[in-house]
Amino acid sequence: MTESRTSLRFREMVARPDADVDLAEASLLIAGEEYPDLEPGRYLARLDEMAAALGRRAGDGGAEEAVAALNRLLFEQEGFHGNTEDYYDPRNSFLNDVLDRRTGIPISLCTVYMEVGRRAGLSVEGVGLPGHFVVRLSSPAAPVLVDPFHGGTVLTLEDCQRRLDRIYSGRLRLAPAMLAACGRKAILSRMLGNLKGIYVKAGDYVRALRAVEMLRSLDPESVDELRDRGVLYAALDCFAAAAADLEAYLALRPQCAEAPQLAAKAAELRARAARVN
Repeated sequence: MTESRTSLRFREMVARPDADVDLAEASLLIAGEEYPDLEPGRYLARLDEMAAALGRRAGDGGAEEAVAALNRLLFEQEGFHGNTEDYYDPRNSFLNDVLDRRTGIPISLCTVYMEVGRRAGLSVEGVGLPGHFVVRLSSPAAPVLVDPFHGGTVLTLEDCQRRLDRIYSGRLRLAPAMLAACGRKAILSRMLGNLKGIYVKAGDYVRALRAVEMLRSLDPESVDELRDRGVLYAALDCFAAAAADLEAYLALRPQCAEAPQLAAKAAELRARAARVN
């Protein structure tokens, strides 16, 4: 697969240290694979405009005042909301669509929340709770957890546990590690993982493969993405490329539970590649 200019730009950006990655621009580069004519500057300017509108309304009164100001701007004035009607629409994961349509999934709405807040001088970080992404605003007094998918609801630790109970039927207890800040590359990886899952489920293997390639830009050493790329190549009848990836995966994980099946699949793909040639 020939690397697009957008993919090359993305790869160059995520090669930087995590703190130097521009989350908004990188998110727009992900969208640029779907929208080749997308102009990132237009959407970055939109984030700048919202941050300017926020202005001094965030105040110096701490995280709670900042949350109230952000919530008024984003959810009351701008009308952002969680897409509960069509959660798995891939547009929910593209930052340009989220900004245009004012709707998205937790991680994309959190990205808007973080990027507007950051531009306004606030300290906002992502928190990857199992099954649900939220944000945390820091202040000298006390941090505040916020759920942008549900209109900026402020969360207590008890609220977080109740959400885990709903998702995992009481089998998972909230642990401090679950509240750790999520780095920018990890956020991008989670976005791409969502898209990959959506495309695989829809049988759209070309788009799924694009997501995998961007995931591998984030983590070139990812063994799982190497395997998944091989599986996608096989689905696209790229027999030699598929065999090479599966063989490379097995060389790195020879004792994995799926090794016998993957070895047989790789041999079959090699044979099919030979017949084609």
